[in-house]
Amino acid sequence: MEADLLAHLGDPARALRGKLTPNADLAKVTWFRTGGPADLLFQPADEEDLARFLELLPPGVPLTVVGIGSNLLVRDGGVEGVVVRLATKGFGEVSALGEGRIRAGAAASDKRLAAVALEAGLGGFHFLHGIPGSVGGAIRMNGGANGVETSDRLVEARALDRSGALRALTHADMGFTYRHAEAPEDLIFVSALFEGPQTDRDAIRQAMADVEHHRETTQPVREKTGGSTFKNPQGTSAWREVDRAGCRGFSIGDAEMSAMHCNFMINRGAATGHDLEALGEEVRRRVFETSGILLEWEIRRIGRFAAGQEVRGFQP
Repeated sequence: MEADLLAHLGDPARALRGKLTPNADLAKVTWFRTGGPADLLFQPADEEDLARFLELLPPGVPLTVVGIGSNLLVRDGGVEGVVVRLATKGFGEVSALGEGRIRAGAAASDKRLAAVALEAGLGGFHFLHGIPGSVGGAIRMNGGANGVETSDRLVEARALDRSGALRALTHADMGFTYRHAEAPEDLIFVSALFEGPQTDRDAIRQAMADVEHHRETTQPVREKTGGSTFKNPQGTSAWREVDRAGCRGFSIGDAEMSAMHCNFMINRGAATGHDLEALGEEVRRRVFETSGILLEWEIRRIGRFAAGQEVRGFQP
């Protein structure tokens, strides 16, 4: 399949400045350290390079975008078509613009955006200090923590569509809801404009320190994990419902619901993508039987199941 894709791109692909990798091991780029290969991985040099690649890519070829991989589960059969991964070189610049605004590239870490906001004396970005993801991922899923969401700070996002054309999306265009944005799935975010109020730097530092302390003392941050597994249901917390269902420390193979924070799945060493997804679906079933609440996945799951390993999503 990967050879066919390269053939489809043809000679013009030689002019691309980014890196094309057939049969690329995606387990290396996910925090779970599991999953099969991408048929073809493209890491563009910059926005212009990405636009050119999208112009060359045939419309029928599946296209998937991944970021830092901290909230991603790749299935063991790998990912069909092309996977695009933006690098900090070319997409990682973060700059304070004055008048309370910051421009950030999609590959910049959330932590870097929080640090630049601190330098500029802008409040309301402290929550990003504790999210181990990228700006692009935060935009796509309206990432949030500590009572603040990306949508609270975003002014405008810039993205390339499937044809390589640049689009600007206002806050209203994004259609933000809890841990979700309605922006078309085929858009690749390349940068965003944020805004925050002038705030005392000492107060910002303290808020960031509180975020870091909470994360260090309540979450398994040194494990192979994907962060919060399930979205918080209305009126309760996902971890509380997982705990009530007796799933704290519950495991399938080397996949485990962390005893430290039971809304975090961890890979204890040899877990497969199948083990992790099967664990999540079994937890969803047990929580529903206990409380009548149907948990929604927060972790993004992509790719094909390996032969004979399909995991059926729980449906009551």
